Amino acid sequence: MRVSTHFVVFTALALASTASTSFAPFGSRNSPAGAVYIMTNDPSGNKVLSVSIASDGTVGTTVTASSTEGRGLHAKIDGADALLSQGSVAVNSKARLLAAVNAGSNTVSLFSINPEDPTRLTLLGRPIPSGGDFPQSVAFNSKGTDVCVLNGGKVNGVNCFVTHPIFGLFPKANNIRLLNRNQTTPPTGPAGSLGSIIFTPDDSKVIAAVKGIPPIPGFIATWTIGFDGLLSSQYIKSTPAEGGALPFSLTPIPGTNAILATDPALGFEIFNFASNNNRNSQLVAASSTVTTVPGQAAICWSTYSPKSGNFYLIDAALDIVTEIHIDKNLKSSLVKQYQLATGATILDSEVATVKHDDFLYVLGAKSASIYVLSVTTPGKGKSIQTFSFASAAEKAGATFTNINLQGLATYVKN
Repeated sequence: MRVSTHFVVFTALALASTASTSFAPFGSRNSPAGAVYIMTNDPSGNKVLSVSIASDGTVGTTVTASSTEGRGLHAKIDGADALLSQGSVAVNSKARLLAAVNAGSNTVSLFSINPEDPTRLTLLGRPIPSGGDFPQSVAFNSKGTDVCVLNGGKVNGVNCFVTHPIFGLFPKANNIRLLNRNQTTPPTGPAGSLGSIIFTPDDSKVIAAVKGIPPIPGFIATWTIGFDGLLSSQYIKSTPAEGGALPFSLTPIPGTNAILATDPALGFEIFNFASNNNRNSQLVAASSTVTTVPGQAAICWSTYSPKSGNFYLIDAALDIVTEIHIDKNLKSSLVKQYQLATGATILDSEVATVKHDDFLYVLGAKSASIYVLSVTTPGKGKSIQTFSFASAAEKAGATFTNINLQGLATYVKN
């Protein structure tokens, strides 16, 4: 078979960009059970930090730094939460892929994850233009064949791509869907900014969170995915019930056709799509209920534990994790709250199952730390580790400013 010179050169360049530097702070390097991924979001050069997960759920034996070949950017706000979003880094475990946004260069990067050593990432192809300004959240479909990105700057909206195992991301033709929000690049916020993007678990819809500017509430925008893989030309707007204002994160509620959205104005909302459960359904606006979390100040991020069956909400202002339960009738109850290190400014989080136990991993931006909680049993979460990664990241070749740190995703080996 004849292979073109251009193909060989292109492949060589792609492979040359895969090098990641590593540091093993506790001695010899062992094969990890998984990894936690965080973005430096540095304007001089964005990198993904890969922090090893051990078989007991703890982190930090190895830290690597992989360049996205893009740049980070900080929104026009003081302090942490630089991208005003959840999901700036996303992982599809089935396809062993990681996607990361580059808000400062308006691109998205795609990596493959080494199945034997998940701290080893390989950049696939080159970063691809996001189709807008200030990409801030990214999501995979269930198979890892499609990626959608939420742009939150002056040119804002959604764009989607297909993945390739060697060459990375390719844009879908005629698939940019603008939201036309009145924003700047970088954006102001949190009020008036965008929040996050997800695929529904059945891959029939893409949903984006749009924060309001009180007293005008925000909404979630929903597009159906056609059999041609393209988004519907128009979105359906679903607004929160009275009191809701700033939909931020989006987390599907298992066993239902509903979505939990955090809202720093009060706590969280539940959007119920009822019978809109496939591509053939006529999409209508979701109904909504709101729940106030007493004393909350900035609940913005959310994740779900399949072992405990509960959700964990992150309050960046108070550094508190709130555990809630939502039953099959979508009735919610507060289970327990967990105080983490005061002043850490906890942001993105994710639950991972390691050796049949669930662990909650939380990014502390100002403290440059990962907080690890065991959350297998409902109402009995336990803090088991605080790992400060600044020194290890620096030795791995990454420099960053703490308030730029954003994103957290996990991968665990089968």
